[in-house]
Amino acid sequence: MLIGILTCDRLPQLNPADQILIPLLLEKGIKAEPVIWNDKNVNWQSFDYLVVRNIWDYYLEEEAFEEWLSLMEELSIPVLNPIPVIRQNKHKFYLKEFRKNGIKIIPTLFSVQDFPASIEDIKTQGWNKIVIKPAVSAGSHLTNIFEADKLNAKVLEEVVSGNDWLIQPFLEEISTNGEISMIFFNGRFSHAILKKPKDGDFRVQSQYGGQYQLFQPDENLIATGQKVISQIKEPLLYGRVDGLMINGEFNLMELELIEPDLYFQYDEKIAPRFIEEILRRISGV
Repeated sequence: MLIGILTCDRLPQLNPADQILIPLLLEKGIKAEPVIWNDKNVNWQSFDYLVVRNIWDYYLEEEAFEEWLSLMEELSIPVLNPIPVIRQNKHKFYLKEFRKNGIKIIPTLFSVQDFPASIEDIKTQGWNKIVIKPAVSAGSHLTNIFEADKLNAKVLEEVVSGNDWLIQPFLEEISTNGEISMIFFNGRFSHAILKKPKDGDFRVQSQYGGQYQLFQPDENLIATGQKVISQIKEPLLYGRVDGLMINGEFNLMELELIEPDLYFQYDEKIAPRFIEEILRRISGV
């Protein structure tokens, strides 16, 4: 058996934290190798399974990525997570469905390309600071923050024209409480990370100075994360539930099902546990 661990061309040997997956799989008698998702020279039919990990540029090449997904379907190569899940998850308007199904999400206006949000829509929310981010993005790409009293119709039109966007309030809880990421393997809770931005910033990603630490959520919080994961009917090898506590209640920010960091480096038991879940998935257990 040969498993391809999907990555991008700037990380041809995988993100350092993910490199451990290859020797761990080999210990189980399974050969695995990194493979760049948009490499035109790859013989995809040589792989029995593909595990999506570090494709951290897919949102910059939307058309090529969709073509690649279609090719994997045409070749009937199993992809983990499944392709229908990836298709749904790459556009953050999926949050609408969660809200409709009773999941608390952070306050959000959905600005559609053909029907963009107006300045009046935003002003009626009473938000002091506004965060605007693309519906297809990752790692705070093209995410901007505006003072409400400095955001006018002309600036808004320039920002949201020609694409779908999420418009949200800047939440001070990001700085005070931090963002919680709960990671699930095969639908079961594995571990959690608490992330806080550096002083004066709103981005929790490590490349912007965010600080991470292991975090133990209580049973109620885990149950909330489980409820989010359970909304996805297709089998999930992994899922990361990102959100924050507002007035004692967890508010979903994103459900990461494509290429999230799973934080293997924060506990030596996490990567071996992930390997066991890969084996469970490919064996059909």
